[in-house]
Amino acid sequence: MERYLMALDQGTTSSRCILFDRNGTVCGSAQKEFRQFYPQAGWVEHDPMEIWSTQMGVAREAMERAGIDYRDIAAVGITNQRETTILWDKHTGEPIYPAIVWQCRRTADICKDLEQQGMGDLIFRKTGLRVDAYFSATKIQWILNHVEGAKERAENGDILFGTVDTWLIWKLTKGRVHATDYSNAARTMLFNIIDKKWDDDLLQLFGIPKIMLPEVRDSSARYGETEPSIFGGPVPIAGVAGDQQASLFGQTCFDRGECKNTYGTGGFLLMNTGEEPVFSTHGLLTTIAWGYQGKLTYALEGSVFVAGAAIQWLRDEMGLISSAEESETFAMSVPDTNGVYMVPAFVGLGAPYWDPYARGILTGLTRGSNRKHIVRAVLEAMAYQTYDVVRLMEQEAGIAKLSALKVDGGASANRFLMQFQADILQTTIRQPQCIETTALGAAYLAGLSVGLYRNMEEIRQHWNEANRFDPAITPQQQEEKIRGWKHAVAQAMFREPER
Repeated sequence: MERYLMALDQGTTSSRCILFDRNGTVCGSAQKEFRQFYPQAGWVEHDPMEIWSTQMGVAREAMERAGIDYRDIAAVGITNQRETTILWDKHTGEPIYPAIVWQCRRTADICKDLEQQGMGDLIFRKTGLRVDAYFSATKIQWILNHVEGAKERAENGDILFGTVDTWLIWKLTKGRVHATDYSNAARTMLFNIIDKKWDDDLLQLFGIPKIMLPEVRDSSARYGETEPSIFGGPVPIAGVAGDQQASLFGQTCFDRGECKNTYGTGGFLLMNTGEEPVFSTHGLLTTIAWGYQGKLTYALEGSVFVAGAAIQWLRDEMGLISSAEESETFAMSVPDTNGVYMVPAFVGLGAPYWDPYARGILTGLTRGSNRKHIVRAVLEAMAYQTYDVVRLMEQEAGIAKLSALKVDGGASANRFLMQFQADILQTTIRQPQCIETTALGAAYLAGLSVGLYRNMEEIRQHWNEANRFDPAITPQQQEEKIRGWKHAVAQAMFREPER
């Protein structure tokens, strides 16, 4: 009898469920968007109960579409939007405040104060993270300080904290299991990634009672069984990982130095650095990729702030294209950008520049420049930004040169972009047949735990290549293009002279 793996993929704007067979083939899926709340400028919230209801709705819908029941499901794997913070009443299961989303900037001033107090280095050495409102710690602190009675109730053990994975596990098991995995714990800014435990110094710094935190387990492990009433019978919950780490696992980047890039609204580049953490000196994040059989695998993570969002800008703000797909056609209709470079520093520049005041710039324009050159320059910028992060990762991880880069995400479907990425990196770009790598990673982790796969090597056999892009320009041509890019970046970072 065929057994399926259910991946619950809880994202920032929608909840999805994908059913995979043992070979990693999609056998059924469903998706539902949910509401986004913006109470003030820079604030972003979700309704935790809506996250739960949409996630269960799509799980049942996917089962119905595939014509299966709970007995056909070998295990459930969970992958989730990371850092998003939920606090709820241990006895009633009711959230005490809306979920504060990873994008929310309400605690930026708290983070600024911590930096000014000189706490940044301590936090980085313990967690591998930069002090930022992005992570969970200051979000928990904010809720405890702004919801009446929350601090006292938390100290008494009546309030629980969880990232979205923990919330779903708690709801799926009807409150029997309060747990998270190493990859999600590592994104809270409270977890010591060296000592592998919640850090007492950090808990004290943020005023967070340890009693409210979940137990931390391997990413591939038995978390418990679903409440029988949810799917008609109990199903093991056996795999958990944050979305970017799940994607790294789904891309089977199991060896040190293997790397994947997700081309979404932004770009998320993760490199497996093996069983020892590598601490960056140029602003990359050090994180836990996954835990398996009591051992941790670490990763370096670098973000490109604006990737696919630049394509949306071309379409929605500039009106230069009518669809994202059209960008490929335009880019391939001209031999080059005619000297045009675009630096999409709409919200500043990340690694390796770290300039929050840089702004987007189009440079090299002449009377002969047309919209096709500009569209091509925007696509090329995505590849240049990825180049910057890859070279920094190689340097910091002590890896001579990336042998290949595995890609996923919406913009990875753009064949021009993928070929240009290969040219600029002078590295092979590999695209998988299954583009649902995040959900697939969660499914693989669950399958590994319940014995559907003997080991990770067996999982690797299921990764199949759909497209490969090899470098088609010379190293000299690449160097010339990179020089132009660096010059454009320098202009985007230009400062008004002091008067």
